[in-house]
Amino acid sequence: MRKAQLVLTAALIAILFAPARVWAEEPRTLVFFGDSLTAGYGLDDPENDAYPALIQRKIDSERLPWKVVNAGLSGDTTAAGLRRVDWVLRQPADLFVLALGANDGLRGITPEVTEANLRAIIGRVRARYPWATILLAGMRMPPNMGADYTRRFAALFPSAAKKEHVELIPFLLEGVGGRPEYNQADGMHPNAAGHALIADALWPVLRPYLASKESLSK
Repeated sequence: MRKAQLVLTAALIAILFAPARVWAEEPRTLVFFGDSLTAGYGLDDPENDAYPALIQRKIDSERLPWKVVNAGLSGDTTAAGLRRVDWVLRQPADLFVLALGANDGLRGITPEVTEANLRAIIGRVRARYPWATILLAGMRMPPNMGADYTRRFAALFPSAAKKEHVELIPFLLEGVGGRPEYNQADGMHPNAAGHALIADALWPVLRPYLASKESLSK
């Protein structure tokens, strides 16, 4: 009888602590794939102050089984991102945040071309990791790009999200863009306070995916 009780106790302990072991040994991967806005261009310490690092800090504070990869590259257009996405996808991607397009807009690239590139990147992610959840971050252009262009540019992101059936983050720089106190001297790149606002705005969107029980079964 005592031996049976010991076996039962051991089995219960294994069941109770198995999820903790899975989380500790097999963290999921959250990839931020973007440009200088994601890379933390101009920050004194982008490795710690760019918004992906701040998201990692929030993840760690809740002991969620995720690691963040900052795959931001300053100057990237959607065409450049399409060329390098396969290299980035050599590492796992369970949640993929696509945050490209700002440089396309600043260069006046045709919105239809930008949309096609974004959709192609989404296709590459799905082909490599069919289970991955993909979020598309929208971007807007300043009025000096012209009313027609800014309207068409803003519309390409919800269009791509709808066609590819991915969730849209309407505007990556919500509450930050155009506000001098949250941007560097160039008026384009967020300062540390701006990155903190971006992370705070993204967290409620990301957290349901990060906390999903389904992530443990993949």
